[in-house]
Amino acid sequence: MTLLKNRILSPSQSDNLLLWILRLLALITGIIVVLITTFLLLEALPILQQLGWQRFISDPSWHPVQGFYNLLPMLWGSLLVTLGSILLATPLGIGSAIFCQYYAPPVIARLYRTLIELLAGIPSVVYGFWGLVVLVPLIGKLQAPGTSLLAGIAILTLMILPTIALTAEASFSEVPAEYLQGAAALGISRWATISSVVVPAAKSGLFTGLILGTGRAIGETMAVLMVCGNVVQTPKSLFDPIRTLTANIALEMAYATGNHRSALFVSGLLLMVAIAILVAVAETISQRNIYG
Repeated sequence: MTLLKNRILSPSQSDNLLLWILRLLALITGIIVVLITTFLLLEALPILQQLGWQRFISDPSWHPVQGFYNLLPMLWGSLLVTLGSILLATPLGIGSAIFCQYYAPPVIARLYRTLIELLAGIPSVVYGFWGLVVLVPLIGKLQAPGTSLLAGIAILTLMILPTIALTAEASFSEVPAEYLQGAAALGISRWATISSVVVPAAKSGLFTGLILGTGRAIGETMAVLMVCGNVVQTPKSLFDPIRTLTANIALEMAYATGNHRSALFVSGLLLMVAIAILVAVAETISQRNIYG
């Protein structure tokens, strides 16, 4: 019995080989991240040493030819379009996950889940093209020009919806059956069980999905660039055109030189910091007990 147990528990040579391959791949991934961050810092350093951080929020505007590097309009654009899409996608994603997991017949749930997975696989340029030819003209009928903060929010909502929905459904599926059986034994209704037992039990997974969706929204470039109008201004309404940090880099990197180029790397550095904070939050939450 002891010999059999040792054979089962002892790692084989193939397991050791796989473990070292995975360690090597993880090391390579970590080195790539460090190299990218170092590259961003080195490229942004000339203008940071010359002008300092304060010029990026105190300059009159973003006009690199005249030496103005105010990034606040792009920061507000990125923040508002991300916040709006999260506010719309979160209830839609969690609601669709609840529907699939607890209300839909198995055939309908499987079909709906497949559609959500397909939605996750559509390239961002296709979302942007669809938004440009369909969504923007519709918004333009309400208030010209149509390319706007609202169009960006709508496109990003569609793009991050699968991330939130699939993560939420995975979290719901991990809730122990004993929880549901206990609620049923107490005579609690289905909705009361979901709202008072299932959702609190899966809150860590739900929040992690929210963070992942936020990370995708704040880093999205192509679709936002195609539907938001790319006007450097702080939006005062949902119908105002905006420019995000990612779109700012994509639009100007091809011809930027000198301080202008370094300022674009400062934009990338800000995005990197935002993503790092989100990943740290997600990692902290994922390490907690999901049922705690």
